[in-house]
Amino acid sequence: MPRPDSDQLLLDAGAGVRTSAQGVAARRALLARPVVLLIGIVLASVNMRAALASASPLVSEIGEAFGLSSTATSLVTAVPVLFLGVGAMVAPWLGRRFGTEVVLFCALLVLGAGIVVRVVPTVTALFAGSLLIGLAIALLNVLMPGLIKRDFPGRAASMTSVYTGAMIAGATVAAAASVPLERAFGGSWEASLAFWSLLAVVAAVAWLPQVLIACGRTGHEIRGVIPAGSDRTRGRTRIRIPDRVRVRSVWRSALAWQVTLFMGLQSLWTYVLIAWLPTIFTDHGMSRSAAGVVFAFNNLIQVAGAFVVPLLAGRMRSQRPLIVLVTTLVAAGYAGLMTAPVSGAWLWAAVLGVGQGGAVGLALTLIVLRSGDAVTAARLSGMAQTVGYLLAAVGPPAAGAVYEATGGWTLPIALMLGVCAAALVVGLFAARDRKV
Repeated sequence: MPRPDSDQLLLDAGAGVRTSAQGVAARRALLARPVVLLIGIVLASVNMRAALASASPLVSEIGEAFGLSSTATSLVTAVPVLFLGVGAMVAPWLGRRFGTEVVLFCALLVLGAGIVVRVVPTVTALFAGSLLIGLAIALLNVLMPGLIKRDFPGRAASMTSVYTGAMIAGATVAAAASVPLERAFGGSWEASLAFWSLLAVVAAVAWLPQVLIACGRTGHEIRGVIPAGSDRTRGRTRIRIPDRVRVRSVWRSALAWQVTLFMGLQSLWTYVLIAWLPTIFTDHGMSRSAAGVVFAFNNLIQVAGAFVVPLLAGRMRSQRPLIVLVTTLVAAGYAGLMTAPVSGAWLWAAVLGVGQGGAVGLALTLIVLRSGDAVTAARLSGMAQTVGYLLAAVGPPAAGAVYEATGGWTLPIALMLGVCAAALVVGLFAARDRKV
């Protein structure tokens, strides 16, 4: 694996950080044999959607247990998505203040706690746990692209495919196992959901080596973004911060907004499916178990798109053909759900899966490819996921409300086709070979 230059080792995913000599040596040793780092990244990524996907096949039971309406039930999946956006606002600051590795480790612990709180038998706990889950996943989502850009600068696209593939694989296993786990635990949906807290704990343990190295790497040295080219004296040593740590305002960049809107629109169509795809099938006569299996198959197929599309994107100067491909596939899948939801269920699940996985992988890759350095990648990731997930949070309750008002899924699906069209337009702008 190519060795990054010494300056790159000084860049935290969220800020410029000047390290000690011992910290640089420890980081070089880790990157020379990156197996431990890869394991930590993969296990953290597996947790990015598992807690959300595990609830979708059980959402009807959750709603019945608390006497919730369809719109209120949709909040079980919408609240975490909303707080994905809220958490994304503070993630870059937390990364700068405490270090990316420490924040990721704490996020995994908070995620495990949120999963447990969510199954406490009160409505308040249900949504409080969902809030914690959303905040924790937001930190994982936002800080990972910057970490990838920092530690794998020459393999950013391929590493993005690895972590997005792991993320969707975790969702697949969680979706497929939720109903069987419920049965194994004597019909307890609470135990089925709580089971996934173990996955977060395992990932946190695997991330501990990164935390220890990070503490040695940063120590009590300079923290926070220091204006490019400035000097800062500590003791008798004068330190000059590299020019590429220059602070950029991504919020004033048109390209950053295009990347952000594509992230938000693809997240919107995905979280509507996470919340309602099994229900669409069961409302048209499919059994709950069969709907859960098809939903799991949809998540499984996403792995292929999430793995392949970022690899292709990294080999292209412009990713416009991939934008057309993924948005067309998702639109075709939604159209199929409108016309023949049960008879074509497996086909639509496959078409949607490739499109969904490819879209999320492409959105995350665009964050990396449109950024010139790790600092910009972390800031663009924070912007894209703050605005993107706040936009996506509207999807599940809006689709549930329209479904209740019309008594069917035709209009909600038609609205999702409009979302696909909008994603195509902004995606074509975001895919241009430019830097934020």
